[in-house]
Amino acid sequence: MIRLSLTKKILFIFLLFCFSQFSYGQLTRDQYLKLESALGDQSFFSKHLSGFELYDLDSQTVVFERNSEQRFIPASTTKLFTLFAGVSILNDSTQTLRYTTQGDTIRIWGAGDPSWGYKELYQPEFKKFLAPFQTVIFSDANQDSPAFGYGWQWDDYYYDYSAERTSLPIFGNLVQVKRNGNRPVVSPKVFQSSVYPTQRSTRELERDFHSNRFYYNPNNFRGREEFIPFIYSPELFTQLASEATGKTWIYQSDSLPKENQVWRASPLLPILKEMMLESDNFLAEQTMLMVSDRIFQRLDTERAIEYLLKTYLFDLPDKPQWVDGSGLSRHNLMTPRTMVALFEKIYRMLPDDQLYELLPTGGVSGTIENSYQAQEPYIFAKTGTMSNNHSLVGLIKTKSGKIYCFAFMNSNYPYKASVVRREMEKVMVMIRDML
Repeated sequence: MIRLSLTKKILFIFLLFCFSQFSYGQLTRDQYLKLESALGDQSFFSKHLSGFELYDLDSQTVVFERNSEQRFIPASTTKLFTLFAGVSILNDSTQTLRYTTQGDTIRIWGAGDPSWGYKELYQPEFKKFLAPFQTVIFSDANQDSPAFGYGWQWDDYYYDYSAERTSLPIFGNLVQVKRNGNRPVVSPKVFQSSVYPTQRSTRELERDFHSNRFYYNPNNFRGREEFIPFIYSPELFTQLASEATGKTWIYQSDSLPKENQVWRASPLLPILKEMMLESDNFLAEQTMLMVSDRIFQRLDTERAIEYLLKTYLFDLPDKPQWVDGSGLSRHNLMTPRTMVALFEKIYRMLPDDQLYELLPTGGVSGTIENSYQAQEPYIFAKTGTMSNNHSLVGLIKTKSGKIYCFAFMNSNYPYKASVVRREMEKVMVMIRDML
């Protein structure tokens, strides 16, 4: 009995050794223990929900994981899903609009392109495109998605990261604010007559929740908020479009006919680059509308997501709960191992130079310009941050020159994101140096 018990113990130890070698075969015992110490039950990350996976892209094996099957709110790392969708469906150009013509009349349905008058993006040549026509008729009847995404916070309406989704945006659906003495000057100029002084204790220009009426206090106006979303209406849009093109736009809520033409007026890469580096929510949401238009000739983000999950992304380890393009919604839920699997698809799809151009680089560019600093950049990844949630998904280059994919996700912590980021950086430096 004693001999049999000893044999069982030896067999158990042997199997345990084999399992550990199979699971973490690329790590030495010392390396494994270091990662366990940094991420395990006695670590900083044990005080909140945290998940991590490190993946070897060459051997296609998991090097290390902890809670990689747990679901987290991904915040702006959701934009990796949008990047995948844009590259897979849109290829190299935007969906600007769909149209039909009859004589000197053109009928237009927006297809989601966010470029018109927004940032330093390539500008569609609307004046040239419309030059042959005397009458421009616009319809937004092809848009099914509402202005705001499912689960967006209502009190974000005032901030530029929560601009409305529309079929054919202009100026990013934003009002620009500049300070002139103790009063604001806004653009487009059509909004200036709707700016009013108030005695409320506000230091910025604030928009009414239900209307495009703006208020400021001349006694303490600072003018630090440069952009404020405006409320879309067909009448407002056609007025702005008429002023911008020099042609009168007429609104008619006509259905999009099956037979139509498409104008793809802008390169897609600059939009995706700005979306990824600056984590631009508006560009992400409009990209998903363009994807939907390309597939269905309807602007329906929910339907586009459902299609992508059933086709291109059916083989992810854990089905994501994916509800918008930007990650603004707290209803998004993804696991670290699903984020890694998604990133591997992007990694296999894009040329290296293009991929690195799209990814924020630690100490160099984008949302991690001031983090993960090193003499030689080693982190190339998308961040995602909202209250009590911070994630990082992308690539790490180790001292040996090897590239690994990783997902590092954190939720439900009661401290500032900078505290979590600082501890994450310690772990990533350790991985860089020991692998």
